[in-house]
Amino acid sequence: MKASAAPGASTTSGTGGRAAGSARADAAAAAPVFVPAPLARAALVLRDLVRRLPAEPPSFVVARVLDRVLLPRLPADAREALARRAVEVEVVDFGLRVKLRLDARGFALARRAEPVALAVRARSDALWRLVRGEDDADRLFFERALVMEGDTEYGLVLKNTLDAIGPLWR
Repeated sequence: MKASAAPGASTTSGTGGRAAGSARADAAAAAPVFVPAPLARAALVLRDLVRRLPAEPPSFVVARVLDRVLLPRLPADAREALARRAVEVEVVDFGLRVKLRLDARGFALARRAEPVALAVRARSDALWRLVRGEDDADRLFFERALVMEGDTEYGLVLKNTLDAIGPLWR
């Protein structure tokens, strides 16, 4: 865990003391785990292309899915605690990122210029295990499979809320 210099904000990183940028570089260097070796180069080229695309289309889709899967299970106090702040989730092996916020009507796209309260980065296999409840966020964090940067308190509220809800996908 690393505290940032900005007052009231801190950064949590699963890099075990290494710079967050080097963890990002390590995670970004590999192709998705399910890609056969002969196709790895093509997968990396495709990932780099996806990384340059705008985040809005996948963010819209993820917001609609979360409105159906997560929103009905969120208690009112958790909705209030998580509302009005942007969260960015990046699936590093696909180069895919979404930027969302929770408002009174449900999940929505965060504005491009809106500052991110919490950035979460992980490979697709780690996120899939987390969503299915096969691994918890703490384990993935300490195994450096999940990196969280930003407001530590907000990150803990999000993590504890998701832990209390249980698996999102069975």
